[in-house]
Order: sequence, then structure tokens, then C-alpha cells
Amino acid sequence: MDGINTFTIIIAASAVIIISYFFNILSKKTNIPSVLMLIALGVVAKQTTGLDGSSFMSALEVLGNVGLIMIVLEAALDLELTKDKWPIIWKSFAVALIGLIGSTFVTAFFINFFIIQDAFTSLVYAIPLGIMSSAIIIPSVISLGDEKREFMVYESTFSDILGIMFFYFLVGNEGASDTKAIVLDVTGNIFITIALSIVISYALVLIFQKIKTQVKLFLLISVLTMLYGIGKTFHLSSLIIILMFGLILRNHKLFFQGVLQKWIDAVAIKEILHNFHLITAETAFVVRTFFFVVFGISISLVSLLSVQYAIISALIVGGIYLVRFGTLKMFRGKSISPEVYIAPRGLITILLFYAIPENLKSENFSESILLFTILATSIIMSVSLVKHARRIALKDEESDVESEELLEDSAYIEQENISNDD
Repeated sequence: MDGINTFTIIIAASAVIIISYFFNILSKKTNIPSVLMLIALGVVAKQTTGLDGSSFMSALEVLGNVGLIMIVLEAALDLELTKDKWPIIWKSFAVALIGLIGSTFVTAFFINFFIIQDAFTSLVYAIPLGIMSSAIIIPSVISLGDEKREFMVYESTFSDILGIMFFYFLVGNEGASDTKAIVLDVTGNIFITIALSIVISYALVLIFQKIKTQVKLFLLISVLTMLYGIGKTFHLSSLIIILMFGLILRNHKLFFQGVLQKWIDAVAIKEILHNFHLITAETAFVVRTFFFVVFGISISLVSLLSVQYAIISALIVGGIYLVRFGTLKMFRGKSISPEVYIAPRGLITILLFYAIPENLKSENFSESILLFTILATSIIMSVSLVKHARRIALKDEESDVESEELLEDSAYIEQENISNDD
């Protein structure tokens, strides 16, 4: 990026955000994920300007982590915890957990069989590919019915969180031979993180409702981001802090009951929640935009010409959907369309791939497998959503026709009755 003046960077960054906005509009009309368009934009930018993708690696990692925080926080602020939603919550968690484990081990099998001989390293590479992308799913399922949309939001959020925990626990326990010690370490880590998350979340809600200055929401985001970074430094599951804060803020009536209810200023909390919705949505949009454009710039198109990697990717994608079909059948019964086809890989997959430690990295594994998998799962999701939208539109047309026929029949019968009376 040397030699590029400041104003050129400002113009380019602004243009990318404007283009991304129109991509979002186009995505809603066509059901094609805007993520694919952003990656394509990055590829085009690289080919036309000659940008070096390697110079963007550090920016990609920072954007990925900030984007992850914003996406999980945005999702948590949409999750309403009520008794009537409990069935969706536990079923989506079960589907996310079983789907993650099943997809990861199926993917690890293919990686171990074709690419990497070491089973542990294969598993580390498989986890990113086993995680569904809430960054793609949440904005893509708006057109679904309330129940199906909520299920997908919960499932994708749980998949992100569980997948990231699984990845860092596995990497952190590399070389450990004592299974009991690993289980205790994982359990202790989760318990400590949840306990800290609850205490911190309660404290933040109580403190920030008292701040009366206008400039406070980005202060709160900065505090959350800092806590996330500190948690990562101490190898805690920092994402739980973000999730817990969002859940407590969104469901403050549930978490602040009895004596605690007196500590809450309902008006202040409502205002914070409303403004937070806007800021997290806008920030997630900007971060997501630059993340996928930068990823597109970092892609090597030559690697996409490999037939071997294309076949391996096809097997991985097939395994992912096979596991998903069985899991959804188990917990959702017959009504699993189009959810069964909504399993895109994206931001978390890329982020965790670049987070693999140097001592576990394999030269045999190509990033083209990531790209093939992301493209294939996103295209399958797009096609299924387009077909689903057409089915809904066709049903609406048939319903309108039936209504018109009923009205005509009613009018005819009424006319006949009038004639008979005459």
C-alpha cells in the first residue's frame, strides 16, 4: 500500500461501503448472499489494481475479531428469552452442537485421508469448516417465517460460540495426553468464564444506565472489546462475555427481578438497547464489508484451478449436508426445508483458519479448500432461499385466486337468491 495517498484510501474505503450497501439491497431481492459479492469485489480489486494480499493479513485478523464481537452482540440483542421460546432455544443448541461435532469429524476424516496424515492437525483444520456463519445467515434469513428465522439465528449464534470454544480448547491442549486433565481444564474454563461474564454484565448494565452523557455507547463497546481481548490473553472463552452482556441487556426484566428490579431504570435501559441495536448493526455491516473484501484481495485465483482440491471440497460439503440432514430430522421432524440447505461457512471459518498456530500449520492444506467450501455452501443456501421465496409467492397467488373465486361464488349465490326472491 506504499505510494497510495491518503485521499485515495479515503475515496476507495467510502466507495467500498457504498457498493456494499447496494449489494445488501441486491441480496434482499435475489437472495444471493452479499458476502459472495464482497469477495468477488475484492478479487476484482486485486486483479485491476495489483494489490498484494499478504499486506492485508494483519488487518484481516483485526477485522475478523471486531466483526465477530459485533455479530455475536447483534445476535444476542435479538434473542428474547421467554418460556414459549425455550423449545427453539434448546433444539437449536442441540442441532448446533451435534452438527458442529459431526461436521468437524467428517471433515477431519477427509482431510486426514487426502491431505494431512496427523489426526490432531486434521481436526484443528476441520473445526473452522465445521462452523456455520452467523455473519452470512442472520442477514440472509430475514424473509423466512418467524419460527424458522429465530431457529436459524439461535443455531448460527450457538455454532459460532461453540466452534470457537472447541477450536481454542483443542489448540490450547495440544500435546496433552491426560483426557481427565483436558476435561477438567475445559469445564473449569467454561465455569470461570460464565461466572465472570454474569458479574461483568450485571455491573456494566448498572453502571452505564447511570451515565447521562451522549457519548457512551462506543465507550461501552470499547469496554466490551477490551474485555474480549483480556479474556483471550488469559485463554478464556471471551465470546461468552459478549453473548451474556447482550442477553442480559435484551432480557433485563428476566435477569433483574425481586430486589434487583429496583436497581434498573427501565427508560434508560430501553434507550441504551435501542441505540445499541443501531450501532451494532451499523458497525457489523462496516466491519463485515471490509473483512470479506480484504479476504477477496488475499485470494490466489491460481489455487482454484486444482481439480484435487475441488473434489476434496465437494466431499467435505457433501459430508456437512449429510450430517445436517440427519441432525435436523432428529430434532425438527419433517419441516426442515429450507433450513437443511442453510449451512454457509464464512467469517469464522476464515478467522480461525488464520488463527491456526505456526507449529500446527501444514503446507499441504490449501486455502482454496476454504474458498470452495464457502462458495459452495453459500450458493446452495442462495438457491434454496430463492426456491423457498418462489414457493411462498406461488402459495400467495393461489390463495389470492381462491379468495377471488370464493368472492365470485358468493356474489353469484347472492344474485341467485335475489332472482329467486323476485
